[in-house]
Amino acid sequence: MSRALATFFGVGLLPWAPGTWGSAAAVPVAWGIHGLGGFPALLAATVLIALTGWAAVSVAVADSDESDPGEFVIDEVAGMFVALLPLSAGLWLADAEPWTFPWPGWVAAFLMFRAFDIWKPWPVSRADQRGDSLGVMLDDLIAGALTAACVTALAWLSHGVAGI
Repeated sequence: MSRALATFFGVGLLPWAPGTWGSAAAVPVAWGIHGLGGFPALLAATVLIALTGWAAVSVAVADSDESDPGEFVIDEVAGMFVALLPLSAGLWLADAEPWTFPWPGWVAAFLMFRAFDIWKPWPVSRADQRGDSLGVMLDDLIAGALTAACVTALAWLSHGVAGI
């Protein structure tokens, strides 16, 4: 079960760029969670996936020679959920229709999250260097937090300053 969760039920086993597949798979799942329960549900799911992902990776890497196997994408899912929290919060606070998830927000979050996850600027790189299961999860959670800050800034520029 730990391996299934760590690979996000097989998504990480897809060929070529498993981290991108994991991030992409997280978007419709986050949208569904938001649609069913709004921001509170996505926030709770984010905490749950981060904690269970950490536990799953801890167990799954115990049987591996690698500390962060490429097929383990639960960390990307957790980080992508963090990146999407500002979009979900803004929609929830605006009392938007539950299934609203406008494309500019999630596309920007996806692209920025992938950039932060691949580029690994400090402090993402610092967490990645830990070499343990916490580091596996933490680097993507930090990349998600950096993305969330950028998404928030872009939303403020777009909706606040520009008035769009």
